[in-house]
Amino acid sequence: MEDLTEAERDELFGEVDALIKELTESGELLGAEALAEPAAARTIRVRDGVPAITDGPFVEAKEQFAGYLLVDVENEERALDIAARWPDAKLFVMEVRKVI
Repeated sequence: MEDLTEAERDELFGEVDALIKELTESGELLGAEALAEPAAARTIRVRDGVPAITDGPFVEAKEQFAGYLLVDVENEERALDIAARWPDAKLFVMEVRKVI
């Protein structure tokens, strides 16, 4: 994102706003939030009843979860359509998972 010009960022955020509005109006959007940087993560492991809390992400990775979008849709195809239209898919990777 930091490689984008201000105009490109504005366009991207405009696309996000339009898609959020569409999903809200259709009743499909259940929630969406951005996540803090992985460096702000804390991991916890409980061993022998003792919690051990560590600063930093669980794994080192080139890619990261930047946020999530939770939708209630009729089928997987609709979820994939939404992910393909999400502006981040043009620059990064979108991952689609079912909630079980």
